[in-house]
Amino acid sequence: MPEESHNTDVAIIGAGPVGLFAIFECGMVGLSCHVIDSLEAIGGQCTALYPEKPIYDIPAYPEIMAGEFIEKLEKQAAPFRPQYHLNQQVVSLSKQGSKWQLTTSKGTEILAKSIIIAGGAGAFGPNKPPLENLEAYEGQSIFYMVRQKKDFEGKNIVIAGGGDSAVDWALSLAPMAKSVRLVHRRDKFRAAPESVTKLHDLQEQGQLELMVPYQLQGLQGENGQLTAVEVVDGDKNVRVLEADVLLPFYGLAASLGPIADWGLKLDRHHIEVNPTTCQTSINGIYAIGDIAAYDNKLKLILTGFSEGAFAAHHIYNALNPENPLHFEYSTTKGIPD
Repeated sequence: MPEESHNTDVAIIGAGPVGLFAIFECGMVGLSCHVIDSLEAIGGQCTALYPEKPIYDIPAYPEIMAGEFIEKLEKQAAPFRPQYHLNQQVVSLSKQGSKWQLTTSKGTEILAKSIIIAGGAGAFGPNKPPLENLEAYEGQSIFYMVRQKKDFEGKNIVIAGGGDSAVDWALSLAPMAKSVRLVHRRDKFRAAPESVTKLHDLQEQGQLELMVPYQLQGLQGENGQLTAVEVVDGDKNVRVLEADVLLPFYGLAASLGPIADWGLKLDRHHIEVNPTTCQTSINGIYAIGDIAAYDNKLKLILTGFSEGAFAAHHIYNALNPENPLHFEYSTTKGIPD
C-alpha cells in the first residue's frame, strides 16, 4: 500500500523558481498542483547553493537575494494551496486511463491529469577538484556552496572557477573577507560582462586578487582546517596562498535520473519540447526551465517563467476542450478563489 495517495490536475516535478511560478500560472487558470522535489526545501539551487547570492536579471528587481526571491515566489503561489512532497524523487511513472500515476521514493502516489517537469539541470552535485585529501577538509574549510555570507567574514578565502558562481561570490565576499583570491586557469571569465568589469575594478582597488592563469594543485592544513592552498601556472611555477577557506565552483554534475527512462525525446541531458506549448514528445507531459530544449533557447529564469505560462494554458485547454480559456490580465481578474 502507498504511504500517501493524492489526486491533482498537475504534478510539478521540481520546486525551483520555475516550478514555483508554474504553480501560480496553473492556479490562475484553476488548476491544482502537487509538487515533488528531491531536496529538503523548496527553491532548488537558489536555496541549496546560493541563498544569499544577489540576482540581477529579475524584472522590477534591480537586485534581489536568491533566498528572498524564493520566499516571494512561495508567497505568490500560496493562495492556490499547492501540496509539496519534499526530500523524495519520482521513481516510476505509468499511465492509468487518461491520467498519470507517479510514485516517489517515499512511496507517495500521485494521480495527475498532466505533468510539468521543472527539474532544472536534473539531480545535481558539485564537480570537485582532483586534490589529494580533499575529503578531509570538506564541510569544515572547503565548501561547494555558501549558505550564509556571515560565516566567511574576516576569512582568507580562495575561490576557484571562472563562471558566474565564482565571479559573483568573489564580488559578494570581497567587502567582508580578510582577503579574496580568485583562481582561474584562463584570463577570461565565463560570467556576465558587467560582473567581470566589477571584478577587475575591485582588483584595481586592492579588494581582491585575480590568480590567472593558475590552477589548484594542493592543500595545506590539519584536522580539517586549511592553512594554505597551492596553485600552479602553465610554467609550473607554484604559489602558496594563505587560506582559511576554499570555495571551488566548477559547476554541477547533473543527471536526469529516472526521467531519462520515460521515453521522452531527449537532446543530450535535456528534454525536447514544442516552444509554443512546452509539451514534450508525449502528450500530457511538459518540460519548462533549464531542462527544456528547443532552438535558440535562452537559459534564463524569465524564460522559464514564460514557459510555465505556456504550459499552464495549454494544459487547461487540453483538459477543457468544451470550455476554452478566455485570457484576462491579472489586473482584471485578480487572484481566483
